Amino acid sequence: MKNSQTEISKIASKINKDLYPFESNYFETEFGKIHYVDEGKGQPIVMVHGNPTWSFLYRHFINGLSDKYRCIAIDHLGFGLSDKPNDFDYLPSSHAANLEKLITHLKLKNIVFVVQDWGGPIGLSYALNFPKNVNKLVIMNTFLWSVRGDKHYEFFSSFVGGSFVRFLILRFNFFANVIMKAAYGNKKLLTKEIHRHYKFPLANSVDRMASGVFPREIIGSSDWLAALWEKRENIKDKPALILWGMKDIAFREKELDTWQSLFTNSKTTQFPDAGHYLQEESYEAILIEMGKFL
Repeated sequence: MKNSQTEISKIASKINKDLYPFESNYFETEFGKIHYVDEGKGQPIVMVHGNPTWSFLYRHFINGLSDKYRCIAIDHLGFGLSDKPNDFDYLPSSHAANLEKLITHLKLKNIVFVVQDWGGPIGLSYALNFPKNVNKLVIMNTFLWSVRGDKHYEFFSSFVGGSFVRFLILRFNFFANVIMKAAYGNKKLLTKEIHRHYKFPLANSVDRMASGVFPREIIGSSDWLAALWEKRENIKDKPALILWGMKDIAFREKELDTWQSLFTNSKTTQFPDAGHYLQEESYEAILIEMGKFL
């Protein structure tokens, strides 16, 4: 089942255009329409989000970079202004396949990827498979490998991805309402107006299916993640800017160390007071760092 144009328009009407002034674009897939932002001209920067966010997360980056670069920010199926079909599996590998199709459709070349949370494996899946078409990488609080056997992730995936919390996500939008706020380093930065933009696209239980799948797949997609990591040599020499919120409850210094050990040409900037959503918490400092890197 695909969203009607009326439903999409209803969601879009709730957006504060002062915060998110971008034109909407849509890419048709067999399961529904994928919404994306495509602003500016020049070298393409592809920005890939995770859970429970959407392209709104990258609004500061788009505003700050689109005068010199072509900024593309996708909404995965099930998030933001994209369709939320009830016949799609919402697996990260399926999101990665959709992203590859969009990149091919837009004929993007010499790409800079900006990834965070599940956007890491989803976006870097393309980089691993088509390294010659990728120029640079900006990596924020994410992973690219199987975490099976790691008690930290085993617990989170079994608890948040289990039947009880999944019920809370579907019934009460628990991930956007509760977990997102807990993942901030400074909770005050998640204002009511900003938080509203992450909650209203997930209006009912069908709309929240994608948000409910991701926690389970931290362990459930272990084979896919392991297969990605096996290809890591394909990107190890890419220039990489690693930006890390040190108060993240999801991705720790341990994961940062893994990223740093992978790349031969990387720079790391740590943000001691920031949590998981760096694009919200530290965007001004990040734009300075990205300006130098790009």
